[in-house]
Amino acid sequence: MSHLRPVPDDPSPEEGGSLPARLAELLKRAARGDEKAFAEWYDATAARAFGLAVRVLRDRAQAEEVTQESYLDCWRHAARFDPAKGSAMSWLLTIVHRKAVDRVRASEASFRRDAAYGLRDAGVAHDETAESATASIEAHRVRAALADLTRKQREAVELAFLGGYTHTEVATMLDLPVGTAKTRIRDGLIRLRDALGVGEVGTA
Repeated sequence: MSHLRPVPDDPSPEEGGSLPARLAELLKRAARGDEKAFAEWYDATAARAFGLAVRVLRDRAQAEEVTQESYLDCWRHAARFDPAKGSAMSWLLTIVHRKAVDRVRASEASFRRDAAYGLRDAGVAHDETAESATASIEAHRVRAALADLTRKQREAVELAFLGGYTHTEVATMLDLPVGTAKTRIRDGLIRLRDALGVGEVGTA
């Protein structure tokens, strides 16, 4: 497969009513090795994919890398797409979101390692060390609580709060009615609240 074209800075493809079916058909053709179909699918979806990566990573350079990695995965595993489980767009955005979150977590882990190394080599007041340890424990608790959610709840909550998307945007990405998206986010937050032992959690 030839190299993917660079993600455009701010493309805005039109989305007609038949676009979901068209994207699904293009992806099926790509699964059979049709590079032209895949290029067309890329052109129609790149703006949304790159936009999600930027929202999660807050860094255009990293977002471009994650977007390209995601499309390479899509090309290699297009045959895994099952239209019965969701739209081609939501399948793509799930891959992008997972890779972007993995990149964030890897960056955080690297930062923690660097910080720990610095603490060993420099005199740090006891209260600062304690504060750092407490923050690490809290982050671990949140990750553990997220892992305890159902897949559907975690997907919706991460899009809403890690990705910064509105309920309507989450519904569109996951190919759901807005009410269903709100319910998944709300139920996920309730489970997080119970797991963390905190007060009422808002969903603004």
